Amino acid sequence: MIAYEPPAQPAIDLAASGIASTTLAPIEPIARPSRTRLRVLRQSTDVLDGATVVVAGKLLTEKGTASLAGRMITLQAFGRRGWHRLAHAHTDGSGHYRLRFRTRRTGSSRLRVHFAGDALDAPASRRLRRLNVYRLVGASWYGGGGGLACGGALTSTTLGVANRTLPCGTIVTLRYHGHSIRVPVVDRGPFVAGREFDLTEAAKRALGFGDTGVVWSTR
Repeated sequence: MIAYEPPAQPAIDLAASGIASTTLAPIEPIARPSRTRLRVLRQSTDVLDGATVVVAGKLLTEKGTASLAGRMITLQAFGRRGWHRLAHAHTDGSGHYRLRFRTRRTGSSRLRVHFAGDALDAPASRRLRRLNVYRLVGASWYGGGGGLACGGALTSTTLGVANRTLPCGTIVTLRYHGHSIRVPVVDRGPFVAGREFDLTEAAKRALGFGDTGVVWSTR
């Protein structure tokens, strides 16, 4: 059997076509985006309902880009559907940003600042302190031992609060003169008009609270 080979394809004559071989430069690799990180210089995340949360900082890049103006930074909270935007701002020429968000209801949630990235710079995120939006409530304290309505016995080391309506075990955050605690509802009370919480002796000490007064409260 005789095998026939297909005719060879003619070589392209670059000179005849007017194309010099020296003009075919190699393809350059695509530049990798510069790594970035977010610095936080200020964060006010413990506020009363209706106050404004302020977060300020700076976007930094691996390559030290001459101008970082116009990069969008977002303030995000974590909810049931993941991270969602609360506010956004654009950086100035040196990469500084300032985010402002006016609170509308009490509550507590995780926060972060986020840069989505662009053609020049890679994305970056930075976690913040937890956002706590409080309201003012009247409080007192109690001790002396005895049983707790939610189970167990009251001692001088029991961390918790008494409340008339919140389910047993509900975690509440209380703030007083710069001190904060997160404690469960362990008992029922107080039964005095104008007071919402009775702090156990241990909770009173941890918060630096007096006998009666006003505290910041959220859940």
